[in-house]
Amino acid sequence: MRALVIYCHPDPESFTAAVRDRVLARLVDAGAEVRMHDLYATGFAPVLSPAEWKGYLETPANRVPVAGETEDLAWCDTLIFVYPTWWYGLPAMLKGWLDRVLLPEVAFLMPQAEGETIRPGLTHVARLGVFTTCGASRWLTFLVGAPGKRTILRGVRFLCARGCRTAFAAHYLMDSSTPESRAAHLARVDRAMARLIGPPPARNKEPA
Repeated sequence: MRALVIYCHPDPESFTAAVRDRVLARLVDAGAEVRMHDLYATGFAPVLSPAEWKGYLETPANRVPVAGETEDLAWCDTLIFVYPTWWYGLPAMLKGWLDRVLLPEVAFLMPQAEGETIRPGLTHVARLGVFTTCGASRWLTFLVGAPGKRTILRGVRFLCARGCRTAFAAHYLMDSSTPESRAAHLARVDRAMARLIGPPPARNKEPA
């Protein structure tokens, strides 16, 4: 298993960081190869520049500004996003990552004829996970339409392998959370990761 974790939060001491650490621990337990992109720590530039927009369809030259990101995306078979939900959607930093990295001939194939739609380009990605926190309640988030969740688990999922396994876990009412609710959520993350990647491999017992 080759897992790429996209982590987005400006505060290294946030609860989202604890969720990230739990996700990484479960991947290590499963024996996965792991690469992580911490968008704030690395200073990822989220704005699609005019030059990038003009060269958007020019492949493979369109990959040059984000070569490391696209190489890791091509490498992975498991793609996991860890981030806070702000205004019911993705943080601008993460949305910018999607804009700049999920490029034609990288994440999707452009239409070949009039009236056609894009075709999937991430068919090597067999697992897709979303782990987030929400200040709003569950019912309010879903009343609004949960656009952040839908962007990844419907939009990005469409680009992945047929039958791609997905996992989702959100801590709602984060602004009024308690130590107990946060501990319960980390346990929920463990269960979601187990469904996504399977249980850790059995360890051989030492001979008596």
